[in-house]
Parts: sequence; C-alpha cells; structure tokens
Amino acid sequence: MLDLRPVGYIIGLMLAVLGALMVLPMLVDALAGDANWWSFLESAFISGSAGVFLALTNANALGRSLSVRQAFLVTVGIWAFLPLFGALPFMLGGPRAGFTDAYFEAVSGITTTGSTVFVGLDGFPPGLNLWRGMLNWTGGLGIAFLAMIFLPVMRVGGMQFFRTEGFDTLGKILPRAADIARSLAQIYVGLTLACLAVYLLIGMTPLDAAVHAMASIATGGFSPTDISFNKYQGAGEYAGALFMILGSLPYIRYVQLVNGSARPLWRDPQARAYLRWIGYAVGSVTLWRIVTSDMAPEPAFREALFNLVSIFSSTGFFSGSFPGWGSYMMTVAFWIGIIGACSGSSAAGLSVFRVQLMGQVVVAQIRRLHAPHRVALVKYDGRSVDEDTMNALVMYIYGFVFTLGVLSVLLTFFGVDLESALFGVWTSIGNIGYGFGPMVARTGTFVDFPDAAKWVMIVAMLMGRLGLLSLFVLVLPRFWRS
Repeated sequence: MLDLRPVGYIIGLMLAVLGALMVLPMLVDALAGDANWWSFLESAFISGSAGVFLALTNANALGRSLSVRQAFLVTVGIWAFLPLFGALPFMLGGPRAGFTDAYFEAVSGITTTGSTVFVGLDGFPPGLNLWRGMLNWTGGLGIAFLAMIFLPVMRVGGMQFFRTEGFDTLGKILPRAADIARSLAQIYVGLTLACLAVYLLIGMTPLDAAVHAMASIATGGFSPTDISFNKYQGAGEYAGALFMILGSLPYIRYVQLVNGSARPLWRDPQARAYLRWIGYAVGSVTLWRIVTSDMAPEPAFREALFNLVSIFSSTGFFSGSFPGWGSYMMTVAFWIGIIGACSGSSAAGLSVFRVQLMGQVVVAQIRRLHAPHRVALVKYDGRSVDEDTMNALVMYIYGFVFTLGVLSVLLTFFGVDLESALFGVWTSIGNIGYGFGPMVARTGTFVDFPDAAKWVMIVAMLMGRLGLLSLFVLVLPRFWRS
C-alpha cells in the first residue's frame, strides 16, 4: 500500500509556512490602519494550525526518502491543496469573494499564471495586494525547486534529459542537495531584491515595486493595479522586460554562475534560442506596427518588447492597448505563448527545450525518409537523446495540444464564445495570464466567465504548472497499486 505519511508531512510543513507568511500582509494592513488585517490573522491561524496538525500526525515519516509515486503526490498536492488556504484572505476579507473566485485567484497566483477574476485592485487593502504578489513569488520559487529536482526524476515530458546534465554539472560545484537548494534560494531572493531596487528607482510606490518585483522574477504577472504597467510606461516597461527575461532563464545556470562558472550560461542552447526568438518576435511585430500605423519606432518597439516578453516568459503583465493590435500580433502572441520560456525556470508553456528537441526529432525523421538505411541520431547540445526521452517528449506535446483543444471546446459548452474559450485555455495551460476575446474585453479579467468555466481553467492551470502528465498519472489505477 502506498504510504501517504511522507506526503502529508511535507504538505503540512508547507501549509504551516504558508500560514506564517500571512503575518507579513497582516502587519502591512495593520500599519496602514486597515481593518482587513483581521482576515489575515484568522487565515494565518487556520492555515498554521492545519499545517502543524497535519505535520505532527505524520511526523513518524520523518527521515524517509520519497518514492517516485510519493513525489508525484507531493507536487500535485502542494499546488492543488495549498491554494485552498491561500484563498482564505480573499474570502474572509477584502473582496469577500466566493469560494470559486477565491480559489481561482489563489491557484492563478501560486501556479504563477497571473489571470485574475478581481476588478478594482487599486482599491484593495494594501496587504491583500501584497498577498497576491507573495503567492506569485512563493509559487515561482517552488516551481524552480520542482523543475530542478522532481521533474527530471519523474520523467515528465523529456525532462529526464536534464537529470544527468544538471546534477552531474552541479555535483562538481555543490556536492549536497541542501547546498543546491540554498544557492537557488539565494539567487531567487537576490534577483527579487535587485528588481525591487530598480522599480523603486524608476518611481514605483513601495507597494507597487514589491508586488511587481515578486511577480516579475516569479513570472507570475499579478499587479496591484488594474492597468498593470500602463501606470509606469517608459522606463518601467524596459525594466520589466529585463527582469521577466532574467526570471525565465534556467536557474541552474545562475547557480553555476555564482559559483564561478559563467560558460554554461553563455553556451546554453536553450537560453540562446530563447533570446534569439524574443528578438525575432519583437522585431517583426515592431516593424509591422510601424508599417501599419502612424506609431513612432521607439514606443512601437518598447510596447512590443514588454508585451511579447511578458507572454513569452508566461508572466502576464501588459501595457498599451495590446489586445487591439490586430491579427498578426495575435498570431505571434499565440505561438510564443505556447512555446513558453526555458525549462528549469518558473516559466511555463511547452518550453524552448522541448520545442528545440522536437525540431531535432522531426529533422531526423525527414532524413530517414530520404535515406531509409541511414542512421539519423537525435542530438541536443552535442549529446545523443535516448528513445525514452523522445517518447516522453512526443507524448507530452501531443497531450498539450490535445488538452488545449478538448478544454477549449468544453468551455464553449458553458456559454463561453470560441475566441475567449481558446485563449482562456491557452492562458491557463501555458500559465500566461493574458486574456483575449469578447468575454475578457470589458474588464481585462475572467470575472465574466461562468463558475463552471473557471473550474475548467483551474484544472488547466494546474495541468500546465505540473508538467501536464502529472495529473494524468494520478487517474491511472495502477498508480495506486502497491
């Protein structure tokens, strides 16, 4: 029988930490003289008590290593269970949201999606907007750990290719897993503080700078204002684009960089392709806007850079009138949103690595058709890719496209128009945050979606965040057999 005690113990500890984190926005509201601090006190007590109880009742599992099945349950449990408690401040205070909207917002935050069902963010208690940013930030850090440690072990969508590449290289620098985790956390905090400092220097208020910094590095996209970066056009857009890119590069390369090895970052084929593809997308959309409108080159470039980086990095900030730019922009945005940024970061989508590897698979198949007796090896960064990795990759991409289509059709059954449905699933499964379509145009949020459609999007957000196949595996009967 599957031993669930290690799973319960880890989730209990995480829940206790979540409750402790609620103290910070509670203090912010209290210092601001906002009565909303009571809601955070209640939420912190409920979450902390539940977490401590769950950890203590499963403490006899302390010291046991996780099996692969338990690792699946931990990863799914953290991102599906913790938002139940992360949603409490939205229900007990602030907007007094219903369970569906509160859970949607919490899942969107902790999966670093950035889609929202709330309007009037500028009038929210400051602690509540800070909490939204903290959900993004903690979720992004958790995804970084997941991407470096759990996904390669679970063989999700070709990620096992990184198991040897990542830890063999790190092992020469950081021999213990605890050192890897410590270095990763230090880098994440360092990037966030650097981003915060820059945002303050360009004129953001302390609250806006803190929330935007956490959301930028986590590629989360939550903003404390309804107009996102339209409030800080100009220098804010350039700074935002820079830190969204930094947050969507492989974290393993930062660990190597701070430990004296810069070469892996400069030579990483995934990072190089990601930056190159950003250049192609931004350049083409900028030229298209200059040719088809009377817009000057600099603002056309700046808005294209910020918004396309936001989509490519699966962040979700926006500036300008981006949804109204026309069909060419929408086409570019759709495809770069599906591709996503780099594996091993907090970004989502298929990932540049998987798209690159799939391209190599297609090229190899074409060569075999041209010369059937020729052995066409699939290689990535000079290393041969084994058949298991390729099979997992093909299955992942097929599952991604299939899920995108099925869930889009399912949304139309609940009264969502086809365009809003397609982009609603696109933004959810890619953890992108943007919304397009008639049902989104009024507010720029998903508040007008029926509750049933919001639950479909919640499932899509979790699937996209957890490597898609992680949820599929749990419904297989043999997973639960001993």
